[in-house]
Amino acid sequence: MQIRSAKELIVYQKAYQLAMEVFRISKLFPPEERYALTSQVRRSSRSICLNLREAWAKRRYKAHFISKLTDCDGENSETETSLDFARDCGYIPEQEHIKLTGLCSEIGKMLGRMIQKPTGFIISHPDPCPLTSDL
Repeated sequence: MQIRSAKELIVYQKAYQLAMEVFRISKLFPPEERYALTSQVRRSSRSICLNLREAWAKRRYKAHFISKLTDCDGENSETETSLDFARDCGYIPEQEHIKLTGLCSEIGKMLGRMIQKPTGFIISHPDPCPLTSDL
């Protein structure tokens, strides 16, 4: 089966699930965290999906694809660290932390495999410059 959209990638689906779970749980954070931890963890968790979509759009170029996947991985790590702060500040229970950071770990492993072996995702063109071939 050929994947036609980044939304079909399991890693995207897991990242989207993580972002939605982070949004749900961060509603319980105290008001004084609104412009700090709440905003940060929501932004970083959403950025995983956003950067995956951008990587998918740039998969014609291996270096660009890997660069965006690396951005995804960085946002994933940032999300995990924010979840550590949320746990240590008493905003989320240990079980919720384990569940969410476990999802971060899965996403990180999938991204790592994509970064190590991007060729299955790269679009190859027989003509290196298709826009000028008709000129």
